[in-house]
Amino acid sequence: TCQEHYGGLNGLTIAWIGDGNNVVHSIMTSAAKLGMHLRIAAPKGFEPDLRITKITEQYSKEYGTKLLLTTDPLEAADGANVLVTDTWISMGQEEEKKEKLKAFQGYQITMQTAKSAASNWTFLHCLPRKPEEVDDEVFYSPRSLVFQEAENRKWTIMAVMVSLLTDYSPRLQKPTF
Repeated sequence: TCQEHYGGLNGLTIAWIGDGNNVVHSIMTSAAKLGMHLRIAAPKGFEPDLRITKITEQYSKEYGTKLLLTTDPLEAADGANVLVTDTWISMGQEEEKKEKLKAFQGYQITMQTAKSAASNWTFLHCLPRKPEEVDDEVFYSPRSLVFQEAENRKWTIMAVMVSLLTDYSPRLQKPTF
């Protein structure tokens, strides 16, 4: 979705604001390889897995990108092109909801958060979204790419299914980033 919107990924800065979960782990292990800087804000106790963080630090050095880990959402958003969050309460974690909502106070992405971002900022979320994660003004703004992101995910899933369920092999060159 970022490739489609910005025309390229190299040099973009992603700000992840939220839980150190599986989604940010995926971003962490790929961003540097795509030339993207990464700024992560998570509350104490909810940081990304230390093993993934060490791998990400290594990739950042190897690919010449920057990595910032902080507990301050505005510091993470500072100068970012892409603001990203995901659900704070994943399936199977419902009993932790009260604790998490308390820990994540101040992490909701709002237009105030976006004021710290780059002038060309956009917003992504894997869906489904809860209002405590991102307010309506950002989620439904022209800067929100969540529905394009969902459509792109659909086509990616379909391509994986075709690849797994048939003897299909692509006839096109792989894209370069």
